Amino acid sequence: WRWAGVPFYLRTGKRMSKRISEISIHFKQPPLRLFSSSCDVLDPNILVLNVQPHEGISIHFGVKYPGAGNQISPVKMDFGYENTFKTKPHPAYERLLIDCMKSDLTLFARQDGIEAMWSVVDPIIKRWEETPSSDFPNYSSGTWGPEASDLMIRKDGRQWRTW
Repeated sequence: WRWAGVPFYLRTGKRMSKRISEISIHFKQPPLRLFSSSCDVLDPNILVLNVQPHEGISIHFGVKYPGAGNQISPVKMDFGYENTFKTKPHPAYERLLIDCMKSDLTLFARQDGIEAMWSVVDPIIKRWEETPSSDFPNYSSGTWGPEASDLMIRKDGRQWRTW
């Protein structure tokens, strides 16, 4: 039951309202209610992997207040590299440049891999150029993307995370 019908949404773009990369996993409510019907409306548990600009992991979940009652409160646990290690993250390509100077190719793609990727992407680009979409969902700079993305996710009864 846990993964049945689980949708995956991806929102990406350039010059959006804020530069942020994260993976946000919203867990479904279990079919079994551990607490009485007084807790029918619970916020979903959310696991957030922050990729940039503030690398880290956070989890949002409900906890029961101590005592005999069944009152649930949302809480958030955070791990951030910057706060934990008291240091700023390295600039975008610093690690790659250092590895390049040390001849460490671990994080570099090989030519045959790049050529294989382009063999898949080139026909897609060619098709787009030959038959451009008349209703491509463009958006204004500084916004969170096209209105069509909001309509799509709302149709499924969901919403994008906002910051």
